[in-house]
Parts: sequence; structure tokens; C-alpha cells
Amino acid sequence: MLQVDYKMQLIIAISTFHLFHYLRTIKNQRKEASIKLTQMNIDNLLLTTAYFPPISYFSAINEAEHIFIEQYENFGKQSYRNRCEIMTANGIIPLSVPVAKANSKTLVKDLKIVYTTNWQKLHFKSIESAYKNSPYYEYYIDDIIPFFEKKETFLFDLNNVILATVSDLLKLKKDISYTADYIPEGCQNYTDLRTAIHPKASHRSPGIEFPSHPYRQTFSDRFPFTANLSILDLIFCCGPDAKEKL
Repeated sequence: MLQVDYKMQLIIAISTFHLFHYLRTIKNQRKEASIKLTQMNIDNLLLTTAYFPPISYFSAINEAEHIFIEQYENFGKQSYRNRCEIMTANGIIPLSVPVAKANSKTLVKDLKIVYTTNWQKLHFKSIESAYKNSPYYEYYIDDIIPFFEKKETFLFDLNNVILATVSDLLKLKKDISYTADYIPEGCQNYTDLRTAIHPKASHRSPGIEFPSHPYRQTFSDRFPFTANLSILDLIFCCGPDAKEKL
């Protein structure tokens, strides 16, 4: 009986060793497989539409020659397509644009914004409260206010004018186009970051390491540096030097 127990313990020990070795190998392979964004030679960059996108979104644009925004995909919930994240006195909060109910066949370009609640006023007040004491708030806020005054019909159109304005503020002179049809995953003609930039880590495709350049944030006396907030955070905090932090 003791001999049987000993053999069983030996088998378990050997199995555990091999399992540990296997998991460590997989972890190392994933680490080796990741590549820094700045090391990538990006010709045609493929992105989703986004509402006041995160810093990583513009870091990718900064590294690319040509940018294509996907407009024929189905709308994905809980993504940056209709939300952004800002740092407030109480921590990070999401700002979401309410949209009409979509089904599995609704294209993102056809998604309408809902104005039954005054979300524009709420978003603006939240941004004002969060950044009114930041160094460059007064310098840039006049460029941002129109997005909370005009009522765009489609989310895609709102995001496009935001992208154009923010690109100008960052002095990003890039060729931005829109897809003529849905681009399937794995297409070799594009560097596809549609699933690499997502608010939830569990939803992000692995393999891309985005740069993170710390800067002084508005509430740095309360919270540690938080990377990849909305581009608004970087613009209001760093002003003309924002591009250097991408």
C-alpha cells in the first residue's frame, strides 16, 4: 500500500513539473510574440471608429502612413466606439454616447445617436469638472465645445469630426480614409488594431505593446499615473507637448 502511494505521489510530482514547464513555455512564447508599436512598420492601419479615443489610438495613428476607419462592421457594445474614459476627482469615469438599439446586422456607420437625455450637457460638465484646473484647458476647450452643441445624427459622423479636430490639435498630418467594405480579420494588406484597442483587457487581442509615457495628470496628488485615458486627458494636461507623449 505504501509502495502504491509512493508511486502515485511520484506520478503527480512529475505531472506537476511538466505542467509548470508547459505553462512557463507558453508564457515566454507570448512574451516573445508581443511587439512594440514603435517597432512596427505600419503602412495601412485599420481602426474602429471611437469617441474621444484613448491615447493608444493616436499612438497607432502617429506610427502609420495611411489610416483606414472601419465603417462596415457591426456595432460592438462596451467599446471605445461610443465611450471614453476620463480622470476625475473621484477616479476614472466612462462617458458613453447613447445610441439607438442595434441588432446583429446594424452597421456602425448607420448607428444613430439618441438625444432623449441631455447627455451632451452631462459629458461637457464632467469634462469641465475634471479638467478646468489643468494647464491647457482654457487653451483647447473652445475647440471641444462644438461637439456638445451640434447634434449629429450618426455616431460615426460625430466620431469623424472629433478625430479630425483632435488630429489637428496634435498636429498629426495623416491620410485618413474609410473602408469601402468590411475588411475581414487576417487581411494581409492592413495592420489590424480593431480588437487591440479596447477598454476591457479580456477583449483585447494580444501581441501589441503600446507605448506609455507618464505625464503629470490633473489629480496626480490623489491617484497614481493612469495610462491610456481619453486623448482629452493628454491634450489638457500637456498641451503643445502632447504629441511627444504618443
